[in-house]
Amino acid sequence: MPNFEIVAGLYHHVIMRPMLPEIDLDDVVRLRKAHPCGSYKWKVVRLGADIGLECLGCQRRILLSRRKLARRLKRVIPVAEQDLTSPDQSTS
Repeated sequence: MPNFEIVAGLYHHVIMRPMLPEIDLDDVVRLRKAHPCGSYKWKVVRLGADIGLECLGCQRRILLSRRKLARRLKRVIPVAEQDLTSPDQSTS
């Protein structure tokens, strides 16, 4: 279940927004929908107001706002957990 930030709105209504994820450069993120090339995994290549992502299947680059990324994100794979010999890359 995602983490939510509780914000007190006008007239004491409670608004629940998804919290923005903690991500670093070179982390790999798994999004909820597949890219047209078939890959779910993206590498973080830029941090700022927008997050730059590079598809690990076709190397296409996109920019997403932090809020859009928070909605589309399924899992963050930190650099420390990434396997250096992934099945996508052939070893020769």
